[in-house]
Amino acid sequence: FGSSFLQSGILSVALPKSSSAIMSKAIFDQIEAAVKSKGAELVKMGGAVFQLVISDAGEDGKFCIDLKNGSGATERGEDDKPDVTITMADADFVAMSEGKLDGMQAFMSGKLKISGNMMLAQKLGPILESAR
Repeated sequence: FGSSFLQSGILSVALPKSSSAIMSKAIFDQIEAAVKSKGAELVKMGGAVFQLVISDAGEDGKFCIDLKNGSGATERGEDDKPDVTITMADADFVAMSEGKLDGMQAFMSGKLKISGNMMLAQKLGPILESAR
């Protein structure tokens, strides 16, 4: 029973998700560090509250970036009234933040969903780049 369970691929399907979720967390950490070090500059670029939702990461996949108030802030979890909410799968978020997936292509193909002010979502790309 045990070896057939492993060979069935159930285990290998679960592994990429867990390692991938860690990758999103690492990007959240980078964004957090960037907001702490150059928040005022990012607030000038952003001027909005961005809610990121990683659709396949549960509660750990919710991250709020406030680039509207003061010198910016980040929060794990959800904001009450974000200006824009961007929802995508973990692997797609990682690919987009690495520059391997174009935001517009991701949106057109349904990999990226936006609610709220769509124009603000376009500001997130340059912000992610400066957070690297």
